[in-house]
Amino acid sequence: PYFSGTKLLWLIENIPLLKTKLDDGDVYFGTVDTWLLFKMTQGKSFKTDYTNASRTLLFNIHTLQWDKNILELWGLEKLNLPEICPSSHHFGWLNLVFLNETQQSKIPIHAMIGDSHAAAFGEGCFESGTAKATMGTGCSIMMNIGEKPVISQNGMLTTICWSMENRIDYALEGAIVSCGSTIEWLKNELNLFAHVAETEKMAMAVPDNAGVYLVPAFSGLGSPHWQMNRRASLEGMTFGTTKNHIVRAALESMAYQIKDVVLAMTEDINGSLISIAVNGGMTKNKFVLQFLTDLLGVSVKIQRNFVISALGTAYLAGLKSGVYESIDQLSELNKIRTDTKLPDTNNEIVKIGYNGWKEKIAQGKV
Repeated sequence: PYFSGTKLLWLIENIPLLKTKLDDGDVYFGTVDTWLLFKMTQGKSFKTDYTNASRTLLFNIHTLQWDKNILELWGLEKLNLPEICPSSHHFGWLNLVFLNETQQSKIPIHAMIGDSHAAAFGEGCFESGTAKATMGTGCSIMMNIGEKPVISQNGMLTTICWSMENRIDYALEGAIVSCGSTIEWLKNELNLFAHVAETEKMAMAVPDNAGVYLVPAFSGLGSPHWQMNRRASLEGMTFGTTKNHIVRAALESMAYQIKDVVLAMTEDINGSLISIAVNGGMTKNKFVLQFLTDLLGVSVKIQRNFVISALGTAYLAGLKSGVYESIDQLSELNKIRTDTKLPDTNNEIVKIGYNGWKEKIAQGKV
């Protein structure tokens, strides 16, 4: 239950008994959510939702069905796959036993959704052009693109954003490899500071990056560049460069990479970014938040609830159970729970800095 389609294929090719079981129609496959649901419902529900199904490489996001052509290509026609449902749906009943078997309680399970998708819903990505960025070790960016899928020409992944029984919203998704991990490297390997919280004041201690750029390709560059053989570089240093400039360059690189992804997405949909919500550990850094806001030129929203994926899942369950009446009601709730940063449209430093960043990225292209 834990594997993607490619890993399952490897197991079948290398374990003869599993191949025999598959031929006999005795192999059941699903992601971890399917297994958890199966266990929680005592084997009565064998289901998944569109978002989790899309991660298996066996699901067609256009037809919303398991892809017969892919299954036939991989010799998986006899594989037992879970029923696919919207994210907001009645998936079954959780049976809880209290003290003894005579005291039981049945709780309806009304939502199932992937982590990033749940975060997008929790952040209020309810209309095309609204996006979220989870800024952790790496950075996952997802933008709602509406009711029709768009095939990216700029290195983005097209996926399902979230779904209800009467509505499906698609998304473009981009992955940044190094975000918070860049700051951890500066701390652990270069010893530029003792605590990550110090980086905010260090970045603000200098007026700009003084031409210093850190391209954090420690494991290559992800979306939209996909330069996976590239290596990290620290460029533009002089004898006047201080550790504050290096730290600032590292923090700026997060905003620059998000800008790269957002521009690629808006070009794909021939539209604009309406707003973006951010979450994750790096959102505690006020310098990063303001720099990103000014660079993108739109409002940046910060949820006071840090467990944003859980909130999004609860929202979807609440819509199905009737706790919430509509998405409009959720939008109003999010306004109460959200702080908003507005951009300084006169900030020329971010524009100059981003132009320099684009030059550095272009120089590293093979």
